[in-house]
Amino acid sequence: MKRKKWRKLVDLIKYLMIIGLVFGLSLLILSLIVYQITDKPEREFEKADPVPALNQQIWEYKPLVEKYAKQHGIEEQTNTILAMMMQESGGRGTDPMQSSESLCGEIGCIDDPEHSIEQGVSFFAWIYEQAEGDEELAVQAYNFGPGFIRYVREMEENYSEEAAIAYSQNMYEEAGRESSIYSCRREEAEELDACYGDIYYVSSVMSYKEAIEMESEN
Repeated sequence: MKRKKWRKLVDLIKYLMIIGLVFGLSLLILSLIVYQITDKPEREFEKADPVPALNQQIWEYKPLVEKYAKQHGIEEQTNTILAMMMQESGGRGTDPMQSSESLCGEIGCIDDPEHSIEQGVSFFAWIYEQAEGDEELAVQAYNFGPGFIRYVREMEENYSEEAAIAYSQNMYEEAGRESSIYSCRREEAEELDACYGDIYYVSSVMSYKEAIEMESEN
């Protein structure tokens, strides 16, 4: 009788151990699943690039941008042009598109926002055509000038950030680094000796464009 009782007790202990092990493993698996579900959005949020803030002034200029973009047949580029305005001036001042240089070769010859937008859109429409519809190439050429398009096409390439850096380095070198009239706008550009224009102009503009499109949807 004692042996039977002892066996029953041993079997009961084994049974309880198995139940405990199964329960423990189930709890562990459930915890891992919950962790993956709750942690993934946080990790994705950490990796996501922050959307830059917009100056609300640009929305006041949107009808003018649409008007001149439509005249030049590039109405679909309205948000891109607004994004360039954000990068150029934040929509501030009397020359929000910073288009004086494309008109008269120097800064300050435009002192009327509508004239600035008219000239800026006209210039972008022209370089967009020269770039054969390559939006990023045209955007960078708005900053570098049309010579960048010729430079890229001679290498039989499309726009790339590497090409922008190489072109900036060449232009900065030709201007004479120490005596150059060009100043580095970013620390990264200075490290690369790429101080002609803004080598990250496209990435900045496209970030603003994303913010504009997001705000337009709301």
